[in-house]
Amino acid sequence: MESSMVKSAERTVRILETLAASPDRLSLSDLQRQTGFPRSSLHALMRTLVELNWVETDSAKAAFGIGPHALLTGTAYLDKDLALPYALETLDDLRDEIGHTVHFARRDGAHVLYLATREGRSAHRVIPRVGRRLPAHVTALGQAMLAQLTFDEVMSVLPDELVRFTPDTITDHARLARELEDVRTRGWALECEQGTPGVQCVAVVVDYRIPATDAISCSMPANLDDSLVDKVIDAMTRHTRKLTATLRREGIR
Repeated sequence: MESSMVKSAERTVRILETLAASPDRLSLSDLQRQTGFPRSSLHALMRTLVELNWVETDSAKAAFGIGPHALLTGTAYLDKDLALPYALETLDDLRDEIGHTVHFARRDGAHVLYLATREGRSAHRVIPRVGRRLPAHVTALGQAMLAQLTFDEVMSVLPDELVRFTPDTITDHARLARELEDVRTRGWALECEQGTPGVQCVAVVVDYRIPATDAISCSMPANLDDSLVDKVIDAMTRHTRKLTATLRREGIR
């Protein structure tokens, strides 16, 4: 009985994660193909999730998407995060100083989870929204936080195959390891068009935890002058150090 309950819980979570990751609603057949669950079990779980408002469906019950109760859980996570109010102040100060879009994110295994965003004065591309999760290796945020780990720890976290987002995405583990070593030496991560064409990002960890789990990044046009990028890096470093000192002083871990 215990094993059955654990399996049901695991399947429920995987269904919700699959729906959340999809830009469109999914049919029962889509879900079965992506999860590999038996259709009978999947049908019963979906019916329960719809009744509990964790999943919503159309009148024909032919397609499914994330329901409103999923938002309640995500909002509760943000509301209870003690570091977030201080991070938001830092994002406001950074955006005011450098003018570009800035993000605060947390590493979630092999991914980064965006917890807050302040859009710049001129949005140049589509910017990841709060709650979006991206592979760590394609983002400056992820590279900055992966650099906090040892080589063996990085290899144990990342999948065997690194997904490619653009022609510039690093998909070779050895090349990524060299990049992470450069990040450790510099103290900040910089990626150019690895995640989004036309966009470069710089990121610095907020190391109030060891190893650091959080980082702040700035999204900029890929063709921005190097001297302006240097100013962004300087601002990012100053503000993240200040945020780190504040969080440590407040005893937030």
